[in-house]
Amino acid sequence: MKKKIFFVALVLFTVFLNSLILIISNVILKDKLSAVRDKCLAEHYVIASSLIGDMQALEKRGNHVEENIDNLMRLYSRYLQGKGNGLAVAFSGEWIYESPAFASEGNMIFPPDTGYSQERLVYMENGNRPVLCVYGSFPAPWQDYGLIYIGNLSDTLESWRHTKNILFLTGAAVILMMSFCLFQFLNIIFRPLRQISSTSAKIANGNYSSRISVRGKDEISSVAQNFNLMTEQIENQIKQLEDAAEQKQQFVDNFSHELRIPLTAIYGYAEYIQKAVMSEEERYECTQFIMSECSRLQNMAYQLLDMALLCREERNDSNCSVKELFAESEKAMHMRASEKKIKLTYVWSQNYFIRGNKEQLLILVNNLIDNAIKASRQEEEVRICVYSEESAVVVEVEDHGTGMEMEQISHIKEAFYRVDKARSRAHGGAGLGLAICERIVQIHHADMSFISEPGEGTTVKLSFPVE
Repeated sequence: MKKKIFFVALVLFTVFLNSLILIISNVILKDKLSAVRDKCLAEHYVIASSLIGDMQALEKRGNHVEENIDNLMRLYSRYLQGKGNGLAVAFSGEWIYESPAFASEGNMIFPPDTGYSQERLVYMENGNRPVLCVYGSFPAPWQDYGLIYIGNLSDTLESWRHTKNILFLTGAAVILMMSFCLFQFLNIIFRPLRQISSTSAKIANGNYSSRISVRGKDEISSVAQNFNLMTEQIENQIKQLEDAAEQKQQFVDNFSHELRIPLTAIYGYAEYIQKAVMSEEERYECTQFIMSECSRLQNMAYQLLDMALLCREERNDSNCSVKELFAESEKAMHMRASEKKIKLTYVWSQNYFIRGNKEQLLILVNNLIDNAIKASRQEEEVRICVYSEESAVVVEVEDHGTGMEMEQISHIKEAFYRVDKARSRAHGGAGLGLAICERIVQIHHADMSFISEPGEGTTVKLSFPVE
C-alpha cells in the first residue's frame, strides 16, 4: 500500500514538474526570440535609413549606387561581423552585395518578394546555423533596392539550452528531495497502521494486553484509539469468559464433591445392611443415617432449583413492608433459633418499605439469619435491624459468633464454599445459601457487604435503593 502510494505520487509529481519546466522553457525561448527580433528590426531600420541617405549622397555627386555599393556596405558589415550578424543588398531581385556572414548561409539564394512595399518580412532560417532574417524594400525612388539583416541565433539558443538544462537539473534535484521527503512522510503516516498490523498479529496469537501508542488527533490516530478500545473490550470479555468458565468448572467440581460424599455414605450403609448380620437397633441407625444423607441431597436439590429459577427470574415491583417481612421471618426462624437457645432480636424505628419481591426478600433475610445461627454459640443473640442511610434502606443481620478472615469473606458468595466445612455438613448445609442471596441482591439492584473479625462475629449489611 505504502509503495503504491509512493510510486504513484512520485510519478505524478515528476510528470507535473517536467511539464512545468517545459512550459517555462518555451516561455523563456519565446521571450529571448522576441528580444532578438526587436533588436534585429531596430538595427535593420537604422542601417536601412543610413544606407538610403548614403545612396542619395552618391547620386548627388553623380556616382552610380550599384558600382559603389561595396564601399557603402563595408563599414556596416565590419560593425556587424564581430557579432556574427550579416547584411545583403538586393537590386531588381538579384543580390548585389553579400557580407561574409550572409554568404555562408547556403540556403539563402533569393531575395524575398515584398511586392515593393515598405512592409518588413521577419523569418527564421536553419541552414548551417539558426538565424533570424529581416528583409525590407526601400521607399521610392529606391524601391528596386532591398536590405536583408541576418541576426545570429546561436548564442541565444545556446543560452536558452543552458537555462533549460539548469531547470531540468534543478527539477531532478527537487524530485530526489521530494522522494526522500515523501518516503519519510509516508513512514510517519503509516506508522500507526504498522502498529495496528503488529498489534493485531499479537492479539491473534493470544496477547490481548498489547496496545497502540496514540499520537496526534488525525483520522489514523482516531482509528488507533478505537482499536485500543476494541482490544480492551475484547480483553475484558475474554477475561470475563475465562472467569465464568473457571467458576463453572469450580461449581461442577464442588457439586461433584458434594454429591460424592453422601452418595458414597448411602451406598456403603446400604451395602452393609444388605450383606452384614445386624440387630434391629443397628439397622435403624443405618437407615437413619441414609435418610439424613438423602435429606441433605434433597435440600441441595431444592437450593439448586432456587438458583436456577432466580437466574431466569426478575423481581416483581411492589412495596414490601419491612415490618411484615420481619414478622414472617420471626415465625419461620423461631424454632430454628430455639434449638440452639439463640435469641432473635428484630429492631426497627419505623416501618420502611422496599421495592421488590416479598418471597425473595424473605428467602434472603432467612438465609442470612440461618447462617448467623450456625455461626453463633448457644445462648447468644442475633440482631436484625433496619434503618435509612442517605438514599437507601439498610437491613443488617449481626451475630457474635466465630467470625471470618478477609480471605474467607472474598469467597463466601461462591457456590458450595463453606467457612467451616465440618460444621456446615453437620447442620446439613450445602454452601449455596449466600450464592442464592447474592442473586436475589442482584435482582433487586441492591448491595451486600460483610464486616467480620475472627472470634468477634459478623455483620451482613443489605442496602436497597429507594426509588
